[in-house]
Amino acid sequence: MILTLDIGNTNMKTALFDGTEMRQYWRLSTNRNRTSDEYGMNMMNLLNHYGIDKGEIKGIMMSSVVPQINFTIEHMCRNYFGMEPMKIEPGVKTGINIKYENPRELGSDRIANAVAAYELYGGPCITIDFGTATSFGAISEKGEFLGGAICPGLKLAADALTEHTAKLPRFELVKPESAIGRNTVANMQAGIVYGYIGQIKYLVNRMKQEMGVPNIKVIATGGLAVLVAGESSVIDVMDGLLTLKGLRIIYEKNAANR
Repeated sequence: MILTLDIGNTNMKTALFDGTEMRQYWRLSTNRNRTSDEYGMNMMNLLNHYGIDKGEIKGIMMSSVVPQINFTIEHMCRNYFGMEPMKIEPGVKTGINIKYENPRELGSDRIANAVAAYELYGGPCITIDFGTATSFGAISEKGEFLGGAICPGLKLAADALTEHTAKLPRFELVKPESAIGRNTVANMQAGIVYGYIGQIKYLVNRMKQEMGVPNIKVIATGGLAVLVAGESSVIDVMDGLLTLKGLRIIYEKNAANR
């Protein structure tokens, strides 16, 4: 089995794959102050709870957008699994051609999303990852990562609204019944959620226009995707495990070189 780790700013998503089949999926909070032993014991407890022997794990593939935690996770992999994790870095085969001006600037999670989207759904396609930040990626019919866009995530936008205004209260991030709210909380929910849906539609349509080809599939992933997907006419596929699937695919492309 292959263990995949997707380390985001808020959560660390992890999944065990047996071939192409996902056997188990977990989420842990990303905590820069947690030690390698704390992460290691959390992982051991999860494996034991589901009756999985760590000896069944033959490889680890990780992606991280939190550089401060990388050493801790790598240390955990060595101490608790007895192996060095594979990372998305120069020299690792991905199967896509990155057209970024500086490919080193491109987040490894966005690369994993592009790989999974192209391999599983074909090109051309657009990925949208609804995380702490919402990132868009455009992949051509030939498997080229053309670029994309990044904007604040839903929760980040909601937090900014309440933290920088004196009288606006904190509110639950849910879709209101109407875009015309009749109280302050409903007004805020409408502005954030429906405004965000409009932003997604505009960006996707603009990217499609710039790509200049018909039938571009849009694949959404990330924890907050469900809040938008049901209201958005531009999202074709919801795949909550897109990044982890991409990590599995990249591992398999490089396994012979391990």
